[in-house]
Amino acid sequence: MNYKEEAEYRLRLARGFLKEAEQDFQLSRWRSCVDNAQLSAENSGKAIISLFEPVEKTHDPAMQLKRLIDEKIIPSELRTDLEEVLSFLGEWGFDKHILSDYGDEIAKRDPWELFSEEDANEALQTARICLSKAEKIYEAY
Repeated sequence: MNYKEEAEYRLRLARGFLKEAEQDFQLSRWRSCVDNAQLSAENSGKAIISLFEPVEKTHDPAMQLKRLIDEKIIPSELRTDLEEVLSFLGEWGFDKHILSDYGDEIAKRDPWELFSEEDANEALQTARICLSKAEKIYEAY
């Protein structure tokens, strides 16, 4: 596997989803903004993982990233940035992905009623930070 090529691909995905999230925010499409921001953050996490090992097929790369940190596979000088990304991925991972696509099926609340402008703004900021950290780690690696 070409780790650099995989990381570059994941970074392109993260940038593309972030661009769409920013457009969604400008158009007041809160659910779509959250959905695209979540995918951007997810792919930022996967870009980091791909520098060290193959990425698992998941919408929740937080567990794999945590394992890499715990097993000290990732250099210690990158740990602060990685732990920040990990905290964001934990908050904006699989659960948000499901809610932004399918809504709350138990409460029968559709995705459009679940997310506000505040949620979209928070998701957008998270995606920007995750992408910035992933790019920094990519350059350092």
